[in-house]
Amino acid sequence: MIGKLRGTIDSYGEDWVILDVAGVGYQVHCSARTLQALPTVGGMVTLSIETYVREDAIRLYGFATDLEREWFRLLQTVQGVGARVALAVLGTLKPGDLATAIALQDKVALARAPGVGKKVAERIVAELRDKAPEYSSADPTVVRLQSELAERRAPRPVADAVSALVNLGYAQVQASAAIAAATRSAGEAANAETLIRLGLKELAR
Repeated sequence: MIGKLRGTIDSYGEDWVILDVAGVGYQVHCSARTLQALPTVGGMVTLSIETYVREDAIRLYGFATDLEREWFRLLQTVQGVGARVALAVLGTLKPGDLATAIALQDKVALARAPGVGKKVAERIVAELRDKAPEYSSADPTVVRLQSELAERRAPRPVADAVSALVNLGYAQVQASAAIAAATRSAGEAANAETLIRLGLKELAR
């Protein structure tokens, strides 16, 4: 199996690049984000490679980093996510942003990727949320609150406060982060009104 290639850019296609390695041209499929970061024709580049072998073809997928390749593999463990959809997700979100979106259960961010609808975004979150936090820069308190809200385990004042901010037009992730900060400040015994007031102050910063 090919795990890494280093060579010069020979030419570009819609979603692939021909990489010249010692005179041999390899067609490597990449996400839109990776393609945009590659040098112009004639430039030298090193790509982490994922090799797919089928009965009728061998296909290479290239990534700027090993972490991006790891996410490519991880995404495809989700039902309904194949190589094309996984590349679309990675073309829309950087690995760190992807991890944070999953950890915070931000389905809206995931659904921005072409081919990822509401149901697929929900499956990605449900099946990978236990794995995402270790790659994420998200506040663990916010991650925990998002999980509690999704499973309806959050204390009533906290859930009501988040709901109130969402009704005011804030995104679920923004509201959760603000109320998590408010809870740290006021204590877990604070009522919904106090949390809403403090949460609005957080959002106004």
